[in-house]
Amino acid sequence: MQIQNNISLQPYNTFGIDVKAKQFVSISSVEDLKHIYSSSDYPNKFILGGGSNMLLTKDIDALVIHVNLKGIHIIESFDDRVLVQANAGENWHEFVLWTLKNDYGGLENLSLIPGNVGTSPIQNIGAYGVELKDCFHSCEALNLETLNIESFDKEDCRFDYRNSIFKQEAKGKYIILNVTFSLTKTNHPLKTEYGAIKSELDRLHVSNPTIQDISKAVINIRQSKLPDPKKIGNSGSFFKNPILTKAAFEKLQTNFPDVPHYKVSETEVKVPAGWLIETAGFKGKTFKNYGVHKKQALVLVNYGGATGKDILDLSQLIQTTILRIFNISIEAEVNII
Repeated sequence: MQIQNNISLQPYNTFGIDVKAKQFVSISSVEDLKHIYSSSDYPNKFILGGGSNMLLTKDIDALVIHVNLKGIHIIESFDDRVLVQANAGENWHEFVLWTLKNDYGGLENLSLIPGNVGTSPIQNIGAYGVELKDCFHSCEALNLETLNIESFDKEDCRFDYRNSIFKQEAKGKYIILNVTFSLTKTNHPLKTEYGAIKSELDRLHVSNPTIQDISKAVINIRQSKLPDPKKIGNSGSFFKNPILTKAAFEKLQTNFPDVPHYKVSETEVKVPAGWLIETAGFKGKTFKNYGVHKKQALVLVNYGGATGKDILDLSQLIQTTILRIFNISIEAEVNII
């Protein structure tokens, strides 16, 4: 464990924003993590995982702790299900590929989501009709006050749309160490009805898909719409899809009859934020060295050299414009630092 000073965080955030950490350390064991938090030498600390769901707008005047805990383990195996535990520092997509290699089902629709396993429950990541909570069994987290390891089951986590207890009352109080998933071994339930999965499977001439086929379809769709963070700085979807009351949606539909939508409940309707942003004229719009991606209006991009404030200002311009045109507030999905 080595403490470094004045380190650029550009390689550690998918937006590629060049801000500095006053101090930096990469942690690969729980013991080192406890040591750091029991020491009085570092009063200010900042946790960094995969750096995929944040926008850094300033230098970090603290010890930045890069959680790099590795390892994947089978906890328990049954006839039709298996409990698999992945440590927090595992890359999410690589973990999904590991489950597919072993023919464990449940996470295939979540292929190619950027970030690490440890941050996935915080956001309750989701895509193509599946959310993390659907396969979540439990997680272990370090209580930063007591330095005890605590276990959280699904009910404890209070999962909601892109939300959990770790973004609410437990925010800043825990570091997730590992996540355990309950995955299928046989008779995998397939979810192909969301988005373009069916049409992509047809294009691939797949009529009886496996979980591997669905993953391939999802990867193809995402790669066709979303920029690779290794080439163009971004954090994936920047905004949440707003959920409207049925009355508010009907009013919106009166003015915009072609608005796409998804029923959430008898009283709520979800509207794609990407459609709102595209209809407002932002899709593909460039501002100097940053802008809105040309293929996916939900994605804000850093073409190279943009600051976090540049991206933040753009996001706020989009929010105020959407509110003015549609009378809808859209909320940032990424964490603004």
